[in-house]
Amino acid sequence: MIFKDYPVKPFLVTGNKDVQVLLEDMENISFQGRTLGRAFRVWKEMLEDKTFIFFGLAGAMVPAGMRKVVSYLIEKRLIDCIVSTGANLFHDCHESLGRFHYRASPYIDDAKLKKIGMDRIYDTLASEEEFQLTDKFIQQFAKTLDMNYTYTTREFLYLLGEYLYKNGKEQGILTSAYQSKVPIYCPAIGDSSIGIALAANHIPVKFDLVKDVEETAYLAGKAGKTGVIYIGGGTPKNFIQQTQVTLSVTGNPGEGHFYAIQIITDAPHWGGLSGCTLEEAISWGKISLKAKKVSVYCDATIALPILTEGLATAIEKGLTRSWIPEFEMKKEIKLKL
Repeated sequence: MIFKDYPVKPFLVTGNKDVQVLLEDMENISFQGRTLGRAFRVWKEMLEDKTFIFFGLAGAMVPAGMRKVVSYLIEKRLIDCIVSTGANLFHDCHESLGRFHYRASPYIDDAKLKKIGMDRIYDTLASEEEFQLTDKFIQQFAKTLDMNYTYTTREFLYLLGEYLYKNGKEQGILTSAYQSKVPIYCPAIGDSSIGIALAANHIPVKFDLVKDVEETAYLAGKAGKTGVIYIGGGTPKNFIQQTQVTLSVTGNPGEGHFYAIQIITDAPHWGGLSGCTLEEAISWGKISLKAKKVSVYCDATIALPILTEGLATAIEKGLTRSWIPEFEMKKEIKLKL
C-alpha cells in the first residue's frame, strides 16, 4: 500500500447530506468514524453479493429503543437469520403487546425503585407488574403447544411470533420474523424472562438445542458464502461464529464467514468473547482469511440506527440485494437456493 494515495479527508459540512453520503464521507476520516463508514460499505457489499447474513443481537437493545430498527432490517431483508438473547425477545414481546420501557436518570435511587416495582437498565426502567403480564401472555401461548413434542428454539419463536401477530398491538422483531419467514434462534432461552415465565407456571416445554446447532450449521453450509453482523457479543456472537466450526467437525468444512461487522464496546485484552477481535476468530476458522471485516467500537444505540438509516437511504436510491434467501419453516428448516 502506498499510504500517500490515501490521505485523510477533512469532513465537510454542507447542510444537505443524506445519511448514505454522510457514512461514505466518514470512511475518509479517522478513528471510529472511519470504522462506521467502512461498516456501511461492507454491509452494502454483503447485500450486493450472494451472501447469507447472520445477525447476532445481544445487550438490552429493545429496552433501549432498537426494536423497530431490527424489525426494519427483517422486513427489508437486510438480514437473513437472527440469533438473539432471550431478554431481547422477551422485551420485544413486551413492547409488541403495547407496553413500554421508560426513560429515567441512571442516578435514581434503586432502593426506591425496588419499593415501587420498577426494574432499572442504566437509564431505562420497566414495570415489574407489566412484566408479569407479559409473563402471563407467554404462558398462555406455551399452553397451546404440544408438550410431547421437542421444539427447536426457531420453531418455538416462530409460533410465538404468529401468536403475537394475532394477539399483539405493535409490530416487532418476532412478528416481522413470522411474517417474513426469517428464522430466529435463542440458544440461551432459559437465561431470560421467557425461561422464567415457563418455569413460574411449570410449563414443561422441551427444547432441542442441539438441533439449533445443526440447523444453523446447515444454513451456513447450504448458503456457501456467509456474512455476520454482531450487535454486542455474548452467546449470540459465539453461536453464529461456531457454525463454521460445526461444519468443519462434521466433515463439511467451510472457509469461514466471508463478511463480518461487529459493533462492540468491550476491549479484547481481557480475554472475553464479547470483545475478541475478528482477527482472533480467523485462528478458529470462524472468519475467512479473505474476509472483509470491521469492528466498530461504539455504543450500538448510536451506530445501528445510523447504519440502518444509511441503508434505507441507499434502498431509496436503488440499492437491491442480489439474492434474498427463502426458507421452508417446517419441522426441518429448508433453505431455498
